[in-house]
Amino acid sequence: MDIEALATIAVDCGSKVHETLGPGLLESVYEAVLAQALIRRGLTVQRQMPVPIRFDGLIIDEGFRADLMVEAPFLSS
Repeated sequence: MDIEALATIAVDCGSKVHETLGPGLLESVYEAVLAQALIRRGLTVQRQMPVPIRFDGLIIDEGFRADLMVEAPFLSS
């Protein structure tokens, strides 16, 4: 899938989640609902993926976590 098609689906799902749920919920709720909306659209999604940080020859395995990884090449269905 090309990046434009992927972005269109992501924005569409994000807008629908925002319009349906409205403001005031915990971030984790929006994350879970958005992940399921993306999966329903046929995308591969993983939540809370560790992203390593590389600095001066060091690799810090859990530099931070990405809330959602969508259609990344290393994800499997």
